[in-house]
Formats: sequence, C-alpha cells, structure tokens
Amino acid sequence: MNFKEVLGIGEAFRHGNLITRLSLLILGLGSLVHRQIGRFVLFFALELGYILYMLTVGITSVRNMITLGLVEQGEVFNEAKGIYEYSLGDNSMLFLLYGVITILITLSFICFMMGSVRCAYQAQVDSRAGKKLPGILQDVKSLFDYNIHKFLLTWPMLGLIIFTVTPLIFMVTIAFTNYDRNHQPPGQLFDWVGFANFSDILGLGGSSQLSNTFWPVLIWTLVWAFFATFSNYILGMLLAILINRKGTRLKGMWRFFFMLSIAMPAFITLLTMRTVFHNNGAFNILLRALNILGPLETISYFGDPLLSKITVIMVNIWIGVPFTLLITTGILKNIPEELYEAAEVDGANKFVTFFKITLPYMIFITTPYLITQFTGNINNFNVIFFLTNGEPLTLDYYIAGKTDLLITWLYKLTITNKDYNLGSVIGILSFVLMAVCSLLTYRFTGSYKDEEAFQK
Repeated sequence: MNFKEVLGIGEAFRHGNLITRLSLLILGLGSLVHRQIGRFVLFFALELGYILYMLTVGITSVRNMITLGLVEQGEVFNEAKGIYEYSLGDNSMLFLLYGVITILITLSFICFMMGSVRCAYQAQVDSRAGKKLPGILQDVKSLFDYNIHKFLLTWPMLGLIIFTVTPLIFMVTIAFTNYDRNHQPPGQLFDWVGFANFSDILGLGGSSQLSNTFWPVLIWTLVWAFFATFSNYILGMLLAILINRKGTRLKGMWRFFFMLSIAMPAFITLLTMRTVFHNNGAFNILLRALNILGPLETISYFGDPLLSKITVIMVNIWIGVPFTLLITTGILKNIPEELYEAAEVDGANKFVTFFKITLPYMIFITTPYLITQFTGNINNFNVIFFLTNGEPLTLDYYIAGKTDLLITWLYKLTITNKDYNLGSVIGILSFVLMAVCSLLTYRFTGSYKDEEAFQK
C-alpha cells in the first residue's frame, strides 16, 4: 500500500457513509450492502481467519514474545528408571519467531482493513453515480487484464515477505536481546536488554574489549573497501586503455590471457595464494633460490598486521582487475572518437585527454558500479576468510584478528562463538554504514543529477 492509497483511506472516512466506515470493523460490509458478494466473502473470510488465529495462537504468541519464556528446561531424576530426564521448558527463540510472524500477520490484516474501506467507498461513489458495480466474474477477469500486475506480483511479494522480510525482522530483534553463548534456549532462556548491545559495541558506556575491537575493525573495513575498489578500478581501466590503443596488436589474445585468472573459482585461487604465501610456500622458496633471502630466512606474510593487509589487497587486485577490464573495455569503445580528435586539434596530449575525457566519461557511466563494488567489498567475505582467516590473531580483540572485516567478525561471533546478539548488532551497523555511503555518494554524482547525458 502506497502513500496515495493511505490518503485515499482518509478521504473515504471523511466523505464515506456509515456503511463505509463500519467496513473497517466488519470487513466487506460495504461490498455486501452493494451486492458484491464475491468481495464480501473474501474480506469476511480473511477477517474470520485472523480472529481465529489470534484467539488460538496469536495472542499467546504476542504474550510469549514479551516475556521470551519463563520456564527453563530442567533435569529431573526418574527413580523408577534410575536415570535423569529432561523436563520440557520454554524456547525463547521460537517465542520470538512466532511473535514476529504474528506482528506481520497483523500488519497484513490492517492493510486488508484499509482495502475493505476503499472498496466500500468506491462502491458508494459508483452507486451514487449510477454506474454498474462489477461482480465476481468481472473481478476475476480484471486480474487477467488491467489488474494483471496485482495478480502476478502477489506471489513474489508473498515469497519476499515469508523468506526475506520475516527472517530479517527476526534477526534485527535479536540485537535487542542477550541471545549469546550463555543463553541458549531451551536450556537457558534469553531476555530483552534494549540497546545494551549497541552501547557495548560502540563504547557508549565506556571502553570495553568489544568497542576496542569494533572501531579498529570498522576502520580497516573502510580502508580495505576503498583500496580494493579503486585499485581494481584504476588498474583495470589502465589495462583496458593499453589493450584498446591503436598500436596494440592481438587485442583478443591479451584479453583472453587476463580472463584466465577469473576462469577458476575465486575461492580456489585464494586457497592457492594462501599456500603460495605460506612461510614455507613457493614465494619464500623462490626468494631463497634467488638469494634474496638467506637459507633459513622467511617472510611471514600473514604474521605481520601491515604486511598481511598489503598482501590481501595485492591478491584482490589479481582477482578483481579482469572484471574491471571487461566492463571498461565496452565503455571505452563507446566514447565518441570526435572528442579525442577535437582534443588533438587543440593540442592536448594523452595525459590531458585521459583526465579531461576518458576518466570523467568512465566515472559518469560506472558510478553505480563503483558504489556496488564498494559496498560489496565491505562485505567481501571470501577474500579475507579463505586467504588469511582474519590472521594475525591478537588478544586485544574479541574473537577477531587484525585483518578481519566486519562481515568475517560477524561470522566468527555467530558461527564460532554463538554470540548471536552481537552478530545481529554488527549486521545492523554494517547495513546502516553501507546504506548511508551508497545513498550519499550516488545522490551527489552526475549519474544521479543528469542521467540522460554525459556532461563534458
């Protein structure tokens, strides 16, 4: 339901008759009065189903969501059998999930209530104007004609709500609980803690190991995303320009060679690179063979924090540049040759034409791509996980290493340490970070302000 339809509800209440207004409480009443039996049966069945659901399941689910359970699972000794048995207890996770589902069902029902009022008001207006009101057959036919968008979009929207919106809201609510490794239902129940988790991670309540981990990991995540995005972009663009220049022969062969690096799945390349840069890996062996290192010397590429970060960025260049090469090659071929010819006539050299023509044109076209790459690199789980696994480790951080990003730290918090509440907080903060960066960046670019044409 959009904003225009919400305004339509207000108009229906202001100008509608008593039957129209009562249609908010008795769904389909206006349709029944105007003899639209099909609509009345549909609305009334939905209302009856919602009332039955709330009486049997819904009210209990909301109450359980508020308390998140009161009875923990316990151990009881069965004297007859001579063994310990577990007594049934509440499950906070299921209580929270069922509560979220009930709230979403209630919100959906409110939308149907508004739809009932709109239908009643439309029938009132059409009846007053002497128009023939559509029956059940006309309503069904309209779903395959001018209302076909409603019929076709209903099922994807239903799937989106069930498989995306519901889990998302459930995971967001976990951020406001103490659902961690010490509170695992049904053995140990968890409870609501408000914004305590956010306060601990952001350090609002004072310095802690969590805040001392979050801020350095956040800074490294942004530094990594910047270099991973723009190093691939600039180098890929320069490589595309070099291959596409008039004097370069066998252009297809050069592109083929560079595409070979992405023909293999990225995780295989990353695991191979991890072996190559191992203390006793191929790279150190090669340096010893060239007498750059002594017979017993090694370079610990993943043992030093700074060197580990540089290595990660360099390996990411090897993986990411070919993708930029593909994208920028197509764009370079679409830059009008007249621009370069006019620049040459004016005496501009290659350096000037690159910064005055090529680069502005490329940035204008690829700004959405750059934003997508930047946000994708913030959540670039594979490169860090398969190459360094967050190493080198440090006791100063909470379940994190010096090269961990927010996404890999979230993985360790949830999968390894079962701190689901902290993982949920990290997920929310990451989303806010990416949303703000993306919207602000795109809002102030030429691609947004003048998407019709390239302004030279």
